[in-house]
Amino acid sequence: MLCVGLDPDTARLPSPLDANPHAIERFCLDVVDATADVVCAFKPQIAYFHAHRAEAQLERICHHIRAEHPDVLLVLDAKRGDIGPTAEQYAREAFHRYGAHMVTVNPYLGTDAVEPFLRHPGHGVFVLCRTSNPGSGDFQSLDVGGEPLYLHVARRVATEWRELGECGLVVGATYPDELREVRAIVGDLPLLVPGVGAQGGDVAATVAAGADAQGFGMVINSSRAILYASSGDDYAEAARRVAIATRDEIRAAGAR
Repeated sequence: MLCVGLDPDTARLPSPLDANPHAIERFCLDVVDATADVVCAFKPQIAYFHAHRAEAQLERICHHIRAEHPDVLLVLDAKRGDIGPTAEQYAREAFHRYGAHMVTVNPYLGTDAVEPFLRHPGHGVFVLCRTSNPGSGDFQSLDVGGEPLYLHVARRVATEWRELGECGLVVGATYPDELREVRAIVGDLPLLVPGVGAQGGDVAATVAAGADAQGFGMVINSSRAILYASSGDDYAEAARRVAIATRDEIRAAGAR
């Protein structure tokens, strides 16, 4: 259930890539190829590419993942959310330009802003629900009719939106109690779970709270802890070692 987040921070790229004009691409491809056999997904974060005008590099990375590792889920972390016609353009960007299987979306604008993403067969969305950042509760935990807003989102996705297309939810590992609540509402709906690794989410608590009835149902993301395991020539090998250790920790937690 391990996902490696591709968040290539140019200030933290390994020193052997300092003179490489395509350092972002080379770094991500090396990490992808070193870890692809131990993960279920890769999740490139679009801002780390757009900020450096590296969209073409992201396209090539996504194409490489689809071509060389076709059994690995490709999730574009873009957190899109806009009115219907604009949402359709974002969907085309995610699914046709970058070839993503899934894209993260913001539910704040409602059903008509998400529905365009769900009209693309073979693709789907992970809807922001209870995110891993410290300030997420400012709005997500507001009381709405006797329960927090994030549970209303979970219920809407698990009933109405899943009838429109492929849906999952984003719920942070940093909030295992809320993760358990969401799982109880959504049944076997898949969950994208960021927050383990550098953000401090506990793997055992995450698996205990978020696994479905079969013991799976999660895409558990770790980014910085894996990506920046080494700043030297062995950065890809180091990323693989941490990925294997994280995968094994997830497996062990599921066996308890």
